[in-house]
Amino acid sequence: MKKHLFKNEQSFDMDESSLESRINFLKESMGNTEDLFMLPISFRDRKGTIIYLSTIADSEKIQEGVLFPLIKYQDFNLHDIPFTAENNNRVDLQEAVNALLQGKAIVSMEGWDDIFSFNTAKDLSRSPNEPDNEKTVRGSHLGYVENLTTNIGYIRRGISSRHLQIRYFQTGQYTNTQTAMVYIEGIVNPSLVEKLTNRLQAVTTDMTFSPGYLEELIEDSPLSPFPHILYTERPDRTIAQLMEGRIALLTEGSSDAIILPVSFFSFFQATDDYNSRIIIGSVFRLLRVVSFLLTLLLPGLYIAIIAFHFEIIPTDILVVVKNSVDNIPYPPFIEAMIMAFTIELIREAGIRLPTPIGQTIGIVGGLIIGDAIISAGLVSNIMVIVIAMTAISSFTIASYELSNTVRILTFPIMVLAASFGFVGIIFSLMFIVGHLCKLESLGTPYFSPVAPFDVQGMKDAILRFPIWLLKFRPRDLLVKNRRRLYRPRRWEENEE
Repeated sequence: MKKHLFKNEQSFDMDESSLESRINFLKESMGNTEDLFMLPISFRDRKGTIIYLSTIADSEKIQEGVLFPLIKYQDFNLHDIPFTAENNNRVDLQEAVNALLQGKAIVSMEGWDDIFSFNTAKDLSRSPNEPDNEKTVRGSHLGYVENLTTNIGYIRRGISSRHLQIRYFQTGQYTNTQTAMVYIEGIVNPSLVEKLTNRLQAVTTDMTFSPGYLEELIEDSPLSPFPHILYTERPDRTIAQLMEGRIALLTEGSSDAIILPVSFFSFFQATDDYNSRIIIGSVFRLLRVVSFLLTLLLPGLYIAIIAFHFEIIPTDILVVVKNSVDNIPYPPFIEAMIMAFTIELIREAGIRLPTPIGQTIGIVGGLIIGDAIISAGLVSNIMVIVIAMTAISSFTIASYELSNTVRILTFPIMVLAASFGFVGIIFSLMFIVGHLCKLESLGTPYFSPVAPFDVQGMKDAILRFPIWLLKFRPRDLLVKNRRRLYRPRRWEENEE
């Protein structure tokens, strides 16, 4: 039988039942790559070949799950052999190419129309560990790995419900990365699922190695400094977000899940908030919000006070501040820029270097440079204290992405503070708040529940109310005029 096949916009004729023609087609389709192995076999006096990519296919699985059954059950029909490897005997040549790229082994026999595909992919995933960026004191210490099936299994194990839905997409023209969209039917707003599906299907790119490649292609405002998507490496946090009606995206080869849509206050929430007592969880979340404001405003406030509004400093402290800044050869703005830039250099160096060296650079660099720069009279000691408090405050923010955002926004606020004093700081805050009110995440209000204001949503925004009072899911995620209940209930004394 002759068949017209297409590859790279060129066509040729081939006999689809010819073993040699099939092998040549697969070789050409794979670009004659040298890790494509051909293992000749014989079954019931017919010649055949096992074809696989040695770099991603497991040779032991091929021997035990494919080759040994073929040798042992020579009297059986090929369709009836009890292979130990998962197989599919209805594969065409183009599907066979995709199967090879997934680590599967292809079995083709001379004169037979059917092509067999066996799941023999290597297990390249590591053992699950607690994520370094999301450590918790109490609760689960399980983190994602670089295997998509394993990660979805963690979610399935946490949500044993038939309403949990998984939809797969292939992204990247060359990488063909498998991306999974996870949501809970009956809780999620169907319009959000449809909107995200349309965006994923519209994406055209050569590669998607991680969710970060997809972020810029599917988010609402890619030029905004604020993150529109929440990253997490924790299955328990993903499950909690799914239960609120959000959607998770996971990709093969990445240990990150991205959650959307999210609000600005989602980045201040941590797993320990819900594993701690009510007051403790609320205090620590409020501490993160205060740390955000300190990181954003503290250097600008210092510059504005020293340069424009020194009269608000108490008299006793004024003498100390005057002695500190008297011999500095340039204004507070230059001081702050030098120290902030130095801190960012030390921080970046600590991240890029190996862990033991990076920690040494952070400690030694901070101590030596700080002491030397004060001794040289280039920066006042109060400025060093201000920048150090700013750096420490940025570390308490639960989201790495939001921490980076606030550190970057500190610089334009310092410029406005040096130019206009408190007026410049107020103007910058008005601009930031206005920008937050305008933003959307997958079409939902980013600054919710503040704008638009939602009383029920405020119970889990800046403070964490008791669980039995969190009776409603976020209003912005649900279908209009529908508020699905969490249905929490607390025991009552009269029930005992």
